[in-house]
Amino acid sequence: MSQLKKGAFLSYITIILTNGIGLLLTPYMIRQLGDSEYGLYTLIGSLVGYISVLDLGLGNTIVRFVAKYRAEQDRPSEENFLATTMLIYGGIAAAIVAAGVALYLNLESMFPNLTALEMHKAKLMFGILIFNLSITLPGGAFTAISSAYEHFVFPRALNIAKYVVRSLMVVALLYWGGDAVSIVVLDTVMNLLVIGLNGYYVLGKLKARFRLHQFQSPLVREIFSYSVWIFIFAMVGQFQWRGGQIVLGFLGISTTLIGVYGVGIMLGTYYGAFSTAISGVFLPRATKMTVLEASSEELTSMMIRIGRFSLLTLLMILGGFLLYGQQFVLLWVGPTYKLAWPIALIIMCSYTLPLVQSFANSMLEARRKFSFKALTYISLILIGTIAGAFFVKDFGLLGLCIGSTGGWILSQIIMNFYYQRVMHLDIFRFFKALQHRLFPTFVVILALGYLVDWIPGHGWTNLIVKMVAFSGIYLVMMYKFGMNADEVKLVNESVPSFLRKE
Repeated sequence: MSQLKKGAFLSYITIILTNGIGLLLTPYMIRQLGDSEYGLYTLIGSLVGYISVLDLGLGNTIVRFVAKYRAEQDRPSEENFLATTMLIYGGIAAAIVAAGVALYLNLESMFPNLTALEMHKAKLMFGILIFNLSITLPGGAFTAISSAYEHFVFPRALNIAKYVVRSLMVVALLYWGGDAVSIVVLDTVMNLLVIGLNGYYVLGKLKARFRLHQFQSPLVREIFSYSVWIFIFAMVGQFQWRGGQIVLGFLGISTTLIGVYGVGIMLGTYYGAFSTAISGVFLPRATKMTVLEASSEELTSMMIRIGRFSLLTLLMILGGFLLYGQQFVLLWVGPTYKLAWPIALIIMCSYTLPLVQSFANSMLEARRKFSFKALTYISLILIGTIAGAFFVKDFGLLGLCIGSTGGWILSQIIMNFYYQRVMHLDIFRFFKALQHRLFPTFVVILALGYLVDWIPGHGWTNLIVKMVAFSGIYLVMMYKFGMNADEVKLVNESVPSFLRKE
């Protein structure tokens, strides 16, 4: 099996592990830390997450440029480029420390409602995380170099091992009385170890070298011209998922409620990971079609194909969470977090459209037209989050969530006009084909799933029985009535021959 296929396989393993272990670990952390300290942990993590975007998209830039120099067999330019990026990373690390010190000195004014003990722990965690970040971002260059050399297995296998070991050690730490600060220290030690191993692999195995033959200002400008929009997209992602916690902290909302909001956000982001595993299989082919200047009709057809497969996965998760999500949240993390269910549900619903249109995003990148999307998203999500901050007073956590997702939905509507007018995709045909047979079948499935919810009982066994029954209904109904002929054929071809009917 090639490095590419092994790397893709390990990516899916990472998604499954991240989501699965996260679902298992979160209630344990909440129980051991307590609602207030868990909320404090998510609050400080959200704040540091904003500083992490100072990477400025250099990781993706390294992959692109190193791959280019390797294709041209231009070793000196590759060495010079890598040395230049490390100089830039040095400046980034200094900026991170400076920003961290400025924020550290103002934590009391930013979060005035924290108790003295909470503020003490917040400052400890923040200081450690800033140090962590100042070494992690430059260390990420080694992973990017491995990708550019098309060596995916070692860094991704190492990342999987790190995640498993880290999760086991978190359980042990909390069992022996550790707190949120000890988890942050553990993460820092683990990151240092992984950076060291990745660095040894890149320098020892791949023989990559960092040599500054000549400092070139045009090269620096070219690096930033490519990475700036990646940076803005990173800002969008950070603000979209972490902005709510920061707003709640500024408003003096209790750390317990911040933790509730964080759990809802986490469940919403897990939803998107399942679709990424499906759409990622098709995206390389989609990008190739874009580069080869396929017709608008061909591109729309591919967008429909990817969108329908993504939607088939998403509707199963969305339907199950709509019907049984409240019971799951109550069993999983307890009644304190009951509002996490509607928060996650709102995010899942608003997340569905951009996930099924992931192909359009790959075309924006291939045609270097993603600046419009970046500016649209970051401006409207910012406006929506500000509006959500005003809604908190009257509607609580749901008001904040509705405001921020409202800005996101508005940006999606604008982007669909952009896809139609500028990218020349047939969006009307896309939506017509997307819902064909799927939505009517989904409505029937929801009705049957509602009847399943009447199965008596309230514990985990009852929930598992309901989820298994719903999954069986969903798969059979979609196979018989929701899928089109091409989708049924692809599913049949995926089934091992010994399981097929003769």
